[in-house]
Amino acid sequence: MLDVKAMCELYGVSTELTEAMKGLAAETKSKGWWHAYGAAVPNWFELYVGLESAAAHLREYGDNLIPGLLQTRAYALGLYQPGSRLNAEERERAVEVRLQRQSLLTRRLPQAPRLDTVLSEAVLRRTVRGPGVMTGQLTRLVEVSELPNVSLRVVPFAAGPHPGSVADSFVILDFPASKGGRSPEPSVVYSESLTGALYLDKPDELRAYENAWTGLDALALSEAESRDMIKRVIGEGRHD
Repeated sequence: MLDVKAMCELYGVSTELTEAMKGLAAETKSKGWWHAYGAAVPNWFELYVGLESAAAHLREYGDNLIPGLLQTRAYALGLYQPGSRLNAEERERAVEVRLQRQSLLTRRLPQAPRLDTVLSEAVLRRTVRGPGVMTGQLTRLVEVSELPNVSLRVVPFAAGPHPGSVADSFVILDFPASKGGRSPEPSVVYSESLTGALYLDKPDELRAYENAWTGLDALALSEAESRDMIKRVIGEGRHD
């Protein structure tokens, strides 16, 4: 509890959101598997992993990269460039955390969250560690899109400028009703940077990202059309 409070103070989280996060932390403490990974989970990201685990619905827009919940091991490792501040062992542990997070999509108890993902077409065509890695990664997208609780859609280049172009990558997290039948905790927007993250919950902030999501939803291809596009990119044999 004190750790959550300290992190919220460090990142300027509002009093209301701090209280909500403390409540969620109390309910999910028994499921805090990420603590075993130590420094592989930065403090600013540890808070997000806990919230992600507690969420009932995740709406994620990927503007530059495949979201962590959908990455293959090879793709995730390929994101670490030469000269990274992490050594080989630390990179492996960081990737293990990412892969472990993915288990929430198929967990049985508590019920797996709903994941709605919208990707920019650029994400499909940005090569990470060569065509072979990208083929495996795009094939993974097709496979995970078949899960009953996952929706994956693509905003094509032909859609032109869109709200995500300004918003950049983000996640909107919605939470289930609390124990005892209390109302759900307020939704949170998570936006990550190189050295930290923003946790946004003010009404005007939430409204802005909800509007951005609505705009993306209107421009994205259907799920079937998106799968067809991903398969076409795989078939092209190039991703640049």
